[in-house]
Amino acid sequence: METLAPFLFADFLGTTVWIWLCFIGIVISLLAFDLGVLHKDEREIGVRESLLLSAGYISAALLFGAWIWWYLGAQSGMDYYTGFMIEKSLSMDNVFVIALIFSFFAIPRQYQHRALFWGILGVIVLRALMIGLGASLVSQFSWILYLFGAFLVFTGIKMWVIADHVPDIADNPLLKFLKRRMRVTEGLRGSAFWVRENDPATGKVERYATPLLLALILVECVDLVFAVDSVPAIFAITTDPFIVYTSNIFAILGLRALYFALAAMIHRFKYLKYALALVLVFIGSKIFLVGIIGKIPAVVSLSVTFGLIAGGVLVSLWKTRGEAATATS
Repeated sequence: METLAPFLFADFLGTTVWIWLCFIGIVISLLAFDLGVLHKDEREIGVRESLLLSAGYISAALLFGAWIWWYLGAQSGMDYYTGFMIEKSLSMDNVFVIALIFSFFAIPRQYQHRALFWGILGVIVLRALMIGLGASLVSQFSWILYLFGAFLVFTGIKMWVIADHVPDIADNPLLKFLKRRMRVTEGLRGSAFWVRENDPATGKVERYATPLLLALILVECVDLVFAVDSVPAIFAITTDPFIVYTSNIFAILGLRALYFALAAMIHRFKYLKYALALVLVFIGSKIFLVGIIGKIPAVVSLSVTFGLIAGGVLVSLWKTRGEAATATS
């Protein structure tokens, strides 16, 4: 035990190792309970179950934030909650594109959870690499935060301009590349990502990818693209890698659980993109305002972010109330 003490209390990216291990243990436990207990059988996940599961993930995230507030201080706690809210909100766009991908490949709902689960594991690794790289750059070149700020302002303006744009999955360059390089089955093979089948041309048994694997790869790439926005956004709030990473991962875990409910009513959040665009512009502008008016308090950042997102949700629900009534009837 004495030999472990120096390792457990060693510093890793500004936070002691044992705190990182606790967080990793919580994430592994949540995923194991999700896949091994709640969803060990492949079945369709309903809206009610999706909402309950998401509520559980959100509760875990809020409790973890409360512990950060108590143990690491109010500033860290506030930064965590702000980062969590920003990532959760920005990931709404992620849900919309994932729904398009599953629709394009005609993935039944009972197989979507498996793709999302393995997608989460990829996200945990990819976000760790991106945040680690971002933290190294910020620590060595402080001016890079201004580059992040300019990028966020530009991205926010671009998001506002193309808010109504719907991605064309069939024209995706990555999908075209994969289909050229891989043998792909004509349809699904249950929940399998890979199968071995006879090649019609040669008669030999070859390895084939299934549309479910292509969907998984595109989902991972979509998250990578959205991380280019969300990671700089949270670095604009705090440069603490532990706060940045934990708020990111907890937000993504909860959102994937909420996917099945959101996918059924994504049309009701039609105007949320405009609110998210304003959030990105606000966060990016914060970095430049520090030199003029000083550091903006975390409570102000959290309040403005929450107000913009809440406003976007309320406006969306109000403007699309007729569409909901029509869909219901």
